[in-house]
Amino acid sequence: MMDHRAALRLILLSVFLISASSQAVKKKQNVDIYSFYINSTVTSRYATTVITSRVANTLNESQEIQFEVKIPKTAFISKFRMTIEGKTYDGVVKEKQEAQQQYSKAVSRGQSAGLIKSVGRTLEDFKTSVTVAALSKVTFELTYEELLKRRLGKYELLINAQPMQPVADFKMDVHIQEKPGISFLEVKGDLSTGDLANAIKTTRADKDAWVTFYPTRDQQTKCKSCGESGLNGDLLITYDVERRNPKGEVMVSNGYFVHYFAPSDVPRIPKNVVFIIDRSGSMYGRKIDQTRLALLRILSDLDEDDHFGLITFDHLVDTWKRELLKATKQNLENAKSFVKKIREGGTTDINAAVLAGVDMINRHPRVGTASILILLTDGDPTSGETNIERIMANVKKAIGLKFPLYCLGFGHDVNFDFLTKMSLENGGVARRIYEDSDADLQLQGFYDEVAVPLLADIQLKYTGGTNLTKTSFTLYFNGSEIVVSGQITDNSVESFSTEVIAVSKGSSVTYQDTVMIKDPSDVPPENEDFMQRLWAYLTVKQLLERQVLLKGQEKEDEEKEALKLSLKYQFVTPLTSMVVTKPQKDEVEVADKPKEGKEEPEYTQFGYGKVHGHHSSAVAGPSPTICSNCFLLPAAGQSKPLCFDVPVPHKLKLLQDSASEFVMNGESLSGQNGFNQIAFHYKSNHHLIISKQSISYRNGQDDVQILWGQTPTQHDTEGVSLVVHEGQMNVTMGNIRVVILLQKKDQVLFLWPAIWEYPKDVNLTGILGKPNISYEGIEGSQTPTLKIMNKEVETYLETVSDYRLHSTPFRECWHVPFQAVMGGEISDFTVTQL
Repeated sequence: MMDHRAALRLILLSVFLISASSQAVKKKQNVDIYSFYINSTVTSRYATTVITSRVANTLNESQEIQFEVKIPKTAFISKFRMTIEGKTYDGVVKEKQEAQQQYSKAVSRGQSAGLIKSVGRTLEDFKTSVTVAALSKVTFELTYEELLKRRLGKYELLINAQPMQPVADFKMDVHIQEKPGISFLEVKGDLSTGDLANAIKTTRADKDAWVTFYPTRDQQTKCKSCGESGLNGDLLITYDVERRNPKGEVMVSNGYFVHYFAPSDVPRIPKNVVFIIDRSGSMYGRKIDQTRLALLRILSDLDEDDHFGLITFDHLVDTWKRELLKATKQNLENAKSFVKKIREGGTTDINAAVLAGVDMINRHPRVGTASILILLTDGDPTSGETNIERIMANVKKAIGLKFPLYCLGFGHDVNFDFLTKMSLENGGVARRIYEDSDADLQLQGFYDEVAVPLLADIQLKYTGGTNLTKTSFTLYFNGSEIVVSGQITDNSVESFSTEVIAVSKGSSVTYQDTVMIKDPSDVPPENEDFMQRLWAYLTVKQLLERQVLLKGQEKEDEEKEALKLSLKYQFVTPLTSMVVTKPQKDEVEVADKPKEGKEEPEYTQFGYGKVHGHHSSAVAGPSPTICSNCFLLPAAGQSKPLCFDVPVPHKLKLLQDSASEFVMNGESLSGQNGFNQIAFHYKSNHHLIISKQSISYRNGQDDVQILWGQTPTQHDTEGVSLVVHEGQMNVTMGNIRVVILLQKKDQVLFLWPAIWEYPKDVNLTGILGKPNISYEGIEGSQTPTLKIMNKEVETYLETVSDYRLHSTPFRECWHVPFQAVMGGEISDFTVTQL
């Protein structure tokens, strides 16, 4: 989500992929990208980026040429055009329903798909293509806009270039204009290393900075991530502005103003922070390890006048200490010992956990401090109060707007809409933590943003201003920035006043200023409308954010206002679509902005060819098939796992470790999902039989009988641990741990095994014996083909139910035959008895 050291990234990730017919893909490239320009202008933090690519079809026949760029999820596309043989085709932004009707008519004629999808953590992918006549040229031009946010004392501009071939005329120009002056500027990244460093030129003036990057065709092949396909890397520009006036910076232009408020000359407010950590079964493995690591670092960063609390929860809620403790050296050491012992297991009672955190803060009020709740969870509420509306009502009533709640959603199974709404209702924000090797740094990076509160209860007032964006803020943190924009009510007056009222360490502080409207503007004539567009951008963003909190007429009115502004300024937002009409028989494409927090299926690129996943909002065609009884196998270095069917009925060897005398078998039945029974055997005397009704364990001395649905039960003996609670059983035998879930589909119960972390240096066999597998795509193939264990395997994209989690989310996977991943026939994995 973000680098732990860095602030916001403005991603200007420019990718240009060329595709033609399948025959053209197999041939040597027959297109020439003879010009590729990226031009980004940042005026008072408002960035407008134009990507222009000029391409020639060098064949003696027509072919399809594709244009694809990646832009920030927080940006709005505001212009797209294609110019072919002197004729220009402009995209037009329309209300989504109107655009969809036009698109549906095109689809009924067998024409194109949509254009935009989410990819990765911060990007959206814009793509279109057009048929270009023999020996003809096409120019693509895309413009998008975004307001840079300040995080950790910096703005960050990240420009990634990957044109897919060396370009004779490649230019990247960045111009930053900041009225108070630029305090520092740094350029780094892959594209600033080796010979490419010589292609970068930086020029600084007091209020301006220019960065140019003009690599030669030869230089474009010589960076550490470059090659025959040309540039492939990023240029990172980090900067901040001078802050001489604690009252903030106000700019006025053409009847609009923007106020940037970021004082740093105030003392930090001691904080009361409670960490509420999900330790349910789905946090098993790397997630809980990374959470522990991040918490240990965060505890080390607490100041001694801070107070803190730790709460962990699954279906039970545990507090480290009942009260908030001061962050003394001894208390922190004790807290770290507690964190190191956090173990996962159980279901998820979010309601009780958050209310316990609220109660901890409410019972220990401290004057002159700022209180913060931070919730980390990776799933839906599955125990205790599970009704989302009631949970939000309970939390909102308990907090009473006295302090903010920040929700961190770990992974893709979490209900991010729920966390977003609960955060916004309580003065905070939600942030997704991506399951990746740097998840601990993402967690720590978020904490760093809220680590140093400087002001609380901030109210901003503007005499002579109207149509204001948000003017009330719960907390202001060091390194961030409060931004308010609006219109000036009377342009004939010479000045208008600003007033900021806030609380600093329990005392009220006021910042007042008078702004001269008639001051000559520092904005160049070509950028005179940027202030109005900045106001519109921020207004639309905030109106859309508030939609999750509103109901009835108020919700409808604000949605209409956001739509009106989106259409006026031609922004592609969740309420609008861009309609692109092509020259081929009025072929139509529609660009829809993906919903925030939703991850769309990614494309998997095999060389120049691409295998396309199902895209529910864009692709006309059959709906994805749902495989309800498939096993998922993670793939090293790939975004999509493999999946495979296991023929039924069979008694199957699911997992075995001969060295420790461990075996797990399962019995599947015809016409049913999952397993009817699962049996464990460990050493010579431990035997566990799990059915859909009951659980039986014997070890030669004990004979334990457990029913599903009874109160949480735990049994420990001789290296064996059994924990049963609410439709889930955690089985630990030696160093092998398996979770058995009691699932239900179409009112039929079944068992499903899940292994969240495989023991190291153990030779496991069986259907679940592989922790992951490697595959690579075969380029140029007519049908999607993977190379698995040195064999080529035809595949197709399928959507499967992931029964390893109670929420059974759908996952996209490459479906392959059982033999391709198991290296044997089903008969090699069958047993005569459980």
